[in-house]
Amino acid sequence: MKRNRLFILAAASFFNVLCLIACAQEHTQNEKKLTVNNEIARKTVLLNNQDSLIPLKALEKKNIASVSLGFAYSSVFDSLANKYSQVTSFSAVSYPDSLNLNDLEDDLKYYNTILVSVDNQNVNKAKYINFINNISKTKKVVIAFFGDGVGLKSFDMLKTPIVWTPDNTADAAAIVPQYIFGGMAASNKLTTNYSGKYTTGSGFVTTVTRLKYTVPEDAGLNSNSLKEIDDIAAEAISQKAAPGMVVLVAKDGKVIFNKAYGNHTYLDNVPEKVTDIFDLASVTKITATTPAVMRLFEEAKLKLDTNISAYIPKARTTPMNDIQIREVMLHQAGFIPYIPFHDYVKTGDYSRDSSAAFPTKVADNYYIKKGFFKDFMWPKMLNAPIKTRGQYVYSDISMYVMKDIVEHISEEPLNQYVYENFYKPLGMQTAGFLPRNRFKAEQIIPTEDDKFFRKTLLVGYVHDQGAALAGGVSGHAGLFASSNDMAIFYQMLLNRGTYGGVQYFKPQTVDMFTSKQSNVSRRGLGFDRWDPDSTKHYPSDLASPQTYGHTGYTGTCVWVDPSRGLVYIFLSNRVNPTVTNKLSDLKVRGRIQDVVIKAIDDSKK
Repeated sequence: MKRNRLFILAAASFFNVLCLIACAQEHTQNEKKLTVNNEIARKTVLLNNQDSLIPLKALEKKNIASVSLGFAYSSVFDSLANKYSQVTSFSAVSYPDSLNLNDLEDDLKYYNTILVSVDNQNVNKAKYINFINNISKTKKVVIAFFGDGVGLKSFDMLKTPIVWTPDNTADAAAIVPQYIFGGMAASNKLTTNYSGKYTTGSGFVTTVTRLKYTVPEDAGLNSNSLKEIDDIAAEAISQKAAPGMVVLVAKDGKVIFNKAYGNHTYLDNVPEKVTDIFDLASVTKITATTPAVMRLFEEAKLKLDTNISAYIPKARTTPMNDIQIREVMLHQAGFIPYIPFHDYVKTGDYSRDSSAAFPTKVADNYYIKKGFFKDFMWPKMLNAPIKTRGQYVYSDISMYVMKDIVEHISEEPLNQYVYENFYKPLGMQTAGFLPRNRFKAEQIIPTEDDKFFRKTLLVGYVHDQGAALAGGVSGHAGLFASSNDMAIFYQMLLNRGTYGGVQYFKPQTVDMFTSKQSNVSRRGLGFDRWDPDSTKHYPSDLASPQTYGHTGYTGTCVWVDPSRGLVYIFLSNRVNPTVTNKLSDLKVRGRIQDVVIKAIDDSKK
């Protein structure tokens, strides 16, 4: 027995040594990578930007294509570009009409912005220069040129922006798109005369406007200090706290960690990807409804100290009549926490097929009858007793109410309003309600295998039963998104309202909604916050008093810590195949957050 114990200890020590070696190697590799990338950045020059096209702005108005003219690392280039906006890839090499590329030009008819990647092996080919000249007449074109600067003379007749780097490598291919979209700032000038137009001293200066994608060392962190995230994720999956998860960390506007763990479900072998789309549950409250309220408040269309009945006519004869918007946003309106509407669904209220009588899709093969929300759910909420007004009682009903108010004022459905005003202009590609209308099921993480209500595995249909019965669009749940989209949105808030060169909110609006606004709870307006009760360790042991964000029932959270320049995103499906509390019991979200915070704090010592 003693020998076995010694063997186990020796084995554990051996694996610890291996881990230390691997960690040290990763840190060393990242330091080398950062040195290489900084050297590439030191030599990269932005030319022909007299119209300030770079960094790209107004993404909602751009249909972007990326065209490779024989560029070997186009897949790397396109992968990075797609983190900022939807970019469709084309390659000149794959066109049979390679002599004049008319077919390629024809296929670009629906795109108004073309990113052209070309290297010094292909820059002198007449067919490519003619192609660029042709599309430049009717479209906005940006050239990414990799290789010897001598090739710049091929572009002497062009006025379109050029991002040039002398490096023709995969590393360079990952850096240039970040200049184009504003993840990195241009500041260099040509140090050599390459042609009559591109002379010494040529070059434009830009500022950083969007996220940068890089390694932890770029933000002053040691990769080793984040290794524990892998261990916590592995523990969570082995303990069946969730089948899989995605973690993203952004520090000082730089995405330094974005990793997927586990599988979509315990039964399949489909590995989680960082691009997967998750049901955000109550994170909907601060990523959809609250931002809409913030925008309408800024426009003076919504007043926090006005009664609900000023905006919702149906509320005038109900107990909600004289409750103020501020109380609703703070969860102090006295609403009951929730109403289990699915328990009220009777045979005859739903159908397995859609029809005029059963138009609202709740899940695959489940349609609720017309008017179920308007005639039953909504009146039941409006007339629910007000029992705890002035006290903090977290209630989903609050955000059903705010959704209706937003729609009355904006005269648009909530899902349409937030997509048009925030998600699309920010470059968020997955964020939105009703994801099955836009994405394949394989891109969406399954939630519960619902045995009782909908009797199906939920894939892309909101897990929350009330939101589902409301048609999938609600103020408290129903939003889906990927980790990168969440990073974009919360970096905008961390920037106090500005992203991509656009101001979405005034700084004082962000400050007000995200700071403590209640005398009886830790809450901001819509936003959850750090809890001053140290026994609660919420949201984590090391979180600062400035921290704001929210958690979601499906096993999600987002926390922003302005004092550390931190955006932390955790996405999982802890409700698959059925609801379990292990994610909370094991404190998975908070422990990972503390690993990140400790790494940041240690880097300052």
